[in-house]
Amino acid sequence: MTSKYQAGLFDLDGVIVDTAKYHYLAWRNLAHKLGFEFTEQDNQRLKGVSRMRSLEILLEVGNLALDEAQKTALAKQKNEEYVSYIKQLDRSELLPGAEACLQQLREKGIKIALGSASKNAPLILKNLEIEHLFDAVIDGNKVAKAKPDPEVFLLGAQELGVPAMDCVVFEDAEAGLQAARTAGMLAVGIGQAQDLPSADIVFPGLYAVQLDDLFQF
Repeated sequence: MTSKYQAGLFDLDGVIVDTAKYHYLAWRNLAHKLGFEFTEQDNQRLKGVSRMRSLEILLEVGNLALDEAQKTALAKQKNEEYVSYIKQLDRSELLPGAEACLQQLREKGIKIALGSASKNAPLILKNLEIEHLFDAVIDGNKVAKAKPDPEVFLLGAQELGVPAMDCVVFEDAEAGLQAARTAGMLAVGIGQAQDLPSADIVFPGLYAVQLDDLFQF
């Protein structure tokens, strides 16, 4: 049987690797320097949003108003600390089933793209030793609009040369699933169904995804 879907587009954080803990450490430390607490509950608001929007949310939590130059400097400071953490990443931090999922899709001739807001995606893929599994990498360096805008996924489909309606998106964030739906793609949620109302189907992790059913190999 021929697959209806010809490409898989993957978010990075929470789907392939969990770097959220390092983001949280860097944001929390920044908040401490600014004189307030930033809790794990506060951090939930940052899921799936861009770096600058994350900083704006953090400043809202701390009830701080800063000018653009100050915000740019703080975002840079946070990112430098985050990068110092992810430079230590290795293959052991791949989430269960992630590499096997990507390899199986490649073996079946399905094209694969990364669709992530992270500007550090190339470094992370390199340290995880999986960069060779992707046909295209669309990250925060290539897009101007954050999810739920569909730009990242539409650009991914474009670089793969596959129509949007023939793409499957794997996402752990509601904003990303909304982006996938807006783009006209199948939205596969990774996580808990109650947290991902926009998903067409939900799996707890890539280890549980039934690729044969999704892509009809």
